[in-house]
Amino acid sequence: VQGNGVSNGKEIVDKGSQRGQNAVERGGFDPHSVFSKILTGEMPASFVYRDELVSAFMDIQPVNPGHTLVVPNTAIATLAELDPETGARIFRVGQRIAAAIRRTSLDCDGVNLYLADGVAAGQTVYHVHLHVLPRHRGDGFAIQLPDRYFDPPRREQIEQAAAQIRAALGSEGETA
Repeated sequence: VQGNGVSNGKEIVDKGSQRGQNAVERGGFDPHSVFSKILTGEMPASFVYRDELVSAFMDIQPVNPGHTLVVPNTAIATLAELDPETGARIFRVGQRIAAAIRRTSLDCDGVNLYLADGVAAGQTVYHVHLHVLPRHRGDGFAIQLPDRYFDPPRREQIEQAAAQIRAALGSEGETA
């Protein structure tokens, strides 16, 4: 099979079929405005939390039941644009929701907090959002690690990367 298709034994099935699409692609939603439309009530959502800075609602394509998204109430595409107060609130609310999920009857032995910043990181909706993912053994969700993960870099390579980050942080990166 060539191109973007895979064979199911009888026909070539396009990888862009609905099965391989995320909810934004499948629903034909604009990835730049779908969350803004949810926040203004133009699109439905099941909210679990709202305040003046952030809102949290259920993901319509959950990894597991209870999968929640925490978003700033203002359309902000990237972490670089996110003000620190709102960023802190997103994570505080995510932490509270994770604790609340653990108190429910939902299958939850652990929780992942996941935020994709940029296409290379897996961002498909261009409005910052934190995934609160309830986890349980055998749920099928996994982070695939590259082979290089199992062959860690030398200490000097790690220090070179740290030096670049410290330099980019400038006075923001003060250490004790």
